[in-house]
Amino acid sequence: MTLLPPDLTWNTAGLLVAASFLTSWLTAAFGIGGGVVLLTLFGYLLPVAALIPVHGVVQLGSNTGRAIVQRAHVRWNVVVPFIAGAALGAAAGAPFVTAIDDPLLKIALGAFIITVTWMKLPALARGGPALFATGGLVTTFATMFFGATGPLTAAFLEKALPERRQYSGTQAAAMTFSHGFKVIAFGIVGFAFAAWLPLIAAMIATGFAGTVVGARMLTRMPEARFRLAFRILISVLALDLMRRGATAMGWL
Repeated sequence: MTLLPPDLTWNTAGLLVAASFLTSWLTAAFGIGGGVVLLTLFGYLLPVAALIPVHGVVQLGSNTGRAIVQRAHVRWNVVVPFIAGAALGAAAGAPFVTAIDDPLLKIALGAFIITVTWMKLPALARGGPALFATGGLVTTFATMFFGATGPLTAAFLEKALPERRQYSGTQAAAMTFSHGFKVIAFGIVGFAFAAWLPLIAAMIATGFAGTVVGARMLTRMPEARFRLAFRILISVLALDLMRRGATAMGWL
């Protein structure tokens, strides 16, 4: 087994390894953003067929590391039903595994994320197991096609969890299982991960380092500042998602 996949240079691999540190830091510090930024970079540097599967494994490692670092704050009463829904979502999406690019769905998803982020939705704060299971099903099904649905999961969980460390740890644990189910589904349908393992391992290692640094910043950040920064960042990501959909439709 060679250290690099075919057609990938050492310069490109080095850029991806460094990007894994920075994007994991971003997610650990602000609760969102790293997965989408990394997926965007992947879109420029990796073959289309490898885009979603490789991103899924790297994000599995990144979120696992974040969940370990913030394990004391994980709300398992949210995560367990989310896992059940995520398993169903992965199973439902597996027969259709492909990098589907649906511009209208991007626009709708972006609009939904902004709505959930800024509206007062007290029902989510009082949500029970059925609501969290539904969230796991919908977000994991969507991630089979778009790769980085962290903003969708984040908008959902941010409303349900009152404290930033609870949100960050719980979101990391939930996304660990969501990406894990997705990776299993890609393996079942035959994606060859072996050629990518050295690069993935290096990215997971630097991603964990970024998580440790970002988690320290999260601990020091005041709650109100975190919530505002989170909502601004997630809105920017959602608007960019809508922009890409509108551009693909020829509206821009």
